[in-house]
Amino acid sequence: MNKKIQKTLLASLVLGATTLTFSSPSYANSILDAITKSNDRQTVSLAPMLEKVKPAVVSIEVEGKTKEQPMQPNLPDEFRFFFGDDFFGNRGERSHKFRGLGSGAIINAEKGYILTNNHVIDKAEKITVLLEDGRKFKAKLVGADPMSDVALIQVENPKNLTEIKFADSDKIRVGDFTVAIGNPFGLGQTVTSGIVSALGRSMGDLDKSYENYIQTDAAVNQGNSGGPLINLQGELIGVNTAIISPSGGNAGIAFAIPSNMAHNLINQIVEFGQVKRGMLGIKGGELNADLAKEFGVDAQQGAFVSEVLPNSAAEKAGIKAGDVIVKMNGKKIANFNEMRAKIATSGAGKEIELTYLRNNESKTVKVKLQSSDENAQIGSQDLLPELKGAKLSNHSEGSTKGVEVTEVAKGSMAELRGLEKGDIIIGVNRQAVKNVGELRKIIEKKPAVIALHILREDTNLFIIIQ
Repeated sequence: MNKKIQKTLLASLVLGATTLTFSSPSYANSILDAITKSNDRQTVSLAPMLEKVKPAVVSIEVEGKTKEQPMQPNLPDEFRFFFGDDFFGNRGERSHKFRGLGSGAIINAEKGYILTNNHVIDKAEKITVLLEDGRKFKAKLVGADPMSDVALIQVENPKNLTEIKFADSDKIRVGDFTVAIGNPFGLGQTVTSGIVSALGRSMGDLDKSYENYIQTDAAVNQGNSGGPLINLQGELIGVNTAIISPSGGNAGIAFAIPSNMAHNLINQIVEFGQVKRGMLGIKGGELNADLAKEFGVDAQQGAFVSEVLPNSAAEKAGIKAGDVIVKMNGKKIANFNEMRAKIATSGAGKEIELTYLRNNESKTVKVKLQSSDENAQIGSQDLLPELKGAKLSNHSEGSTKGVEVTEVAKGSMAELRGLEKGDIIIGVNRQAVKNVGELRKIIEKKPAVIALHILREDTNLFIIIQ
C-alpha cells in the first residue's frame, strides 16, 4: 500500500460507499495492520490478529451433580421446630447429574491458568478444557468469586499453550471495536464482532453482586460465557458473562466484566487463595440533577455520599456526607455502582486515589482500603436454617472477638433455640471463631453436631444444634 493511501486511511476507511472515521490514530493503525491482499485487491480482515489470539481461547466442559429438595408443606417455622426436619423428608433429596458448556481464556501459559466465569464451573466435579488444536486437558478449580462471577481454573501438565494479554479496560471508550470469541451452543470456537455500546452497566440484584459491565453488541449466546472480549490488538478487555434477550438468544445486548476488575480478582485468588475485598466505608447513590443543584455541585456524573461510616477508610481520608466522588485513580466515575464494584474488587489494603467535590471545590485524597465487611452482617438463616430470625455481625470491641447476635425476631427459630440479642458467638465445636467468615467456614463443613459457644454478658454457655 502506498503512503498516500495510508494517510487517507488514518483519517477514514472507505468500504464501498461507507466511510468509517476514527478519532484515534491507534485504531486507524489497527485497521491498517488488519489489511491483507487477496486476489489483487485490498480486503479488510481481522484474520491475522485472530490467528494469534484464537489458540488462547478454550472451550470448557463441566460435569457435576445438583441436589433437588423434595416438596415440603408450607408451615410456620415454629411448627417445623417441633416436628423436626426429617418429618418433612429432607432425607429424600435427590441428586441429578448435569453437564454444561462454557468458554475461557488462557492468561498464563506456563502455569496453565484459565480465566472464566464462576457460573460456568459452579458445582462442577469434573472440568475438561478443549483447545482450538483439538487437545484436551483435565482442569481443577483454583478459586472463584461468585459475587463478581469470576473464576480461575488450571489445566494439568500445561504444554505449548498460548496466553492472551490484558488490556487496560479503563481506557476503552464507547464506540471502540470489540471481538467476542467463544463456544456458543457447543458449536465450537466462534468469532463475532461489534462495538462498545456502553460502560458502567449493571443488572440484577446489586446487593448480591458487584457489577460494572462493558456493554457490547457483539453476538454473545449460551456457551460464550467466560470467553474473552478483545480489542483490535487482540488484547483482553473483558470477560463475556451475560446477555439481555426476550428469546434467550442474541439480541445485541451483551455484558462483559472489565479486564482490570477480573485481573485484580485473579491476582488476589492466586496470592491469597481467596478474594479479599476492599472497603471504603460509605453509603450513597447516584448523582442526579436535583442532588447536584441542592448541594451546589457542578457535575453530571459521580457517586453521591449520603453517609460515612465511623472509623472507616473514608472517614480517615476526610470524606464527608454530601461529597460527590467523581474520579478514582484519575479515571472518571460514572455512577455509584461503578465505584462500588471497582473498590470492592481492588483488594483490602490497596491504596487508591479519590477525587471528590465539596461546595463545588475539587479535592483529591489517597485512601487505604480496609477489609470488606460484606460478611460482617448477615441473616443467620444463610448459615443455619435452624437459626432463622437472627442477624449476625462481626464483634471486635475490646479484647473479645467473635460474632454478635444483633437482632432476634420474636417467635423465630433463633429465639426458640435460645439465642438472645447481645449474645456473642466465640466458638463452634471447640474451635475459636473471630468473625462471620470463620463461622461460615466451620458450618459449611456440615458437622454432625453444632455446639455454639456463647458469651452472654459475663456468662459462658453452649447452644447445641443437631
